[in-house]
Amino acid sequence: MTDPTTGTTPAPAEVRPQRTGLTRRQKRRLSRGAQYAVFVAAVTVLAVTADWARLANQFAQTDIARQMFPDIITQALRNTVLYTLTGFLVGLVLGMVLALMRLSSVGPYRWVAGVYIEIFRGLPALLIFIFVGVAVPLAFPGTEIVGGTYGKVALALGLVSAAYMAETIRAGIQAVPKGQMEAARSLGFSPARAMVSIIVPQAFRIILPPLTNELVLLFKDSSLVLFLGVTLEERELSKFGRDLASTTANSTPILVAGLCYLLITIPLGFVVRHMENKAREAVT
Repeated sequence: MTDPTTGTTPAPAEVRPQRTGLTRRQKRRLSRGAQYAVFVAAVTVLAVTADWARLANQFAQTDIARQMFPDIITQALRNTVLYTLTGFLVGLVLGMVLALMRLSSVGPYRWVAGVYIEIFRGLPALLIFIFVGVAVPLAFPGTEIVGGTYGKVALALGLVSAAYMAETIRAGIQAVPKGQMEAARSLGFSPARAMVSIIVPQAFRIILPPLTNELVLLFKDSSLVLFLGVTLEERELSKFGRDLASTTANSTPILVAGLCYLLITIPLGFVVRHMENKAREAVT
């Protein structure tokens, strides 16, 4: 059709193709709904097919659980915490030494620390416990580790954790800006004093969350103490629950022991996440 004012024929209007199918948002909603449906279906199948009566009979005998108290708290949990803390302290001191050796300008120090870290990170913790309990007395006859079983556990856990802590501490020290050391040196600090007074405190603020994670791992690894042979008074949570489960022919003590582990590890997990969030906020 010709435009009477201009005498020209206007171009036909562009026809946009109509959208077909779902939008991205609709697809996301559909995918999320399908995932929820699969999750609900899986939970429903498990809830319907599980034999809850047999599970309750094997794991939820309240009379057996009551028999475990207060000994499981005053003895087993106390020993577990004590084993963990002593092992953590040994590992922290040894890990600090190894980290400084790794950063040393002296070649043999770096090599020895590197070999130790690679070996003890590669060996299962169980083998370390057997080594401490059997090989050390054979290698040094007539000697006894200070503290008896507590000393053996502290040494075994310390040897295992030191390899991991050393790398964590080394990374924390290297994360401190080099200008901090240069500033300390310009103020007359010796390299050793600057490291102890300036660098290490800043590094520990950085590595505190991973060190707390290592504490949680050590708390669980303390269950390996049963391979050292312990008395009734030296039992930790796993050994305590296992012995009572064998006596009663019921698994309720195992469940109660597991809940006692969670009583410590879950709050520590919240502490770790809180420290990580605080560290992230400080950086941003």
